[in-house]
Amino acid sequence: MKKSLVLMLMLAATVFLLAACGSTNNSSKKGGVEVTGEAATKEIVITATRYKFDQPVYKIKKGEVTKITLDSPDGIHGIIIPDLDQTIDADKPTVVKIDKAGEYEFKCSIMCGTGHSKMVAKLVVE
Repeated sequence: MKKSLVLMLMLAATVFLLAACGSTNNSSKKGGVEVTGEAATKEIVITATRYKFDQPVYKIKKGEVTKITLDSPDGIHGIIIPDLDQTIDADKPTVVKIDKAGEYEFKCSIMCGTGHSKMVAKLVVE
């Protein structure tokens, strides 16, 4: 009984210490993209339907905090931007700040049927 009580106390202390060491920073950076908790100054909505995105090209400004929302009204879709090491899930907006200008091809990240490979568009960072 005493051993299990000691073990429980040690476990609780470990959890407490790990929680105390957590970061309060609400941003992370990977692949030149900062996923941030800042308020977005621009929003783009990308609509994915069977085997296409609603636009071939989406444009944002370099360094602008942008909220990207993926609308997926007819099925399950996702977005992957390989050159930025970034994914965006349907109906879960992502706020990003991209500091590297360029053209970034993105595609559907979830196998959605026979036309899945045709689901390609570009994000242009000016």
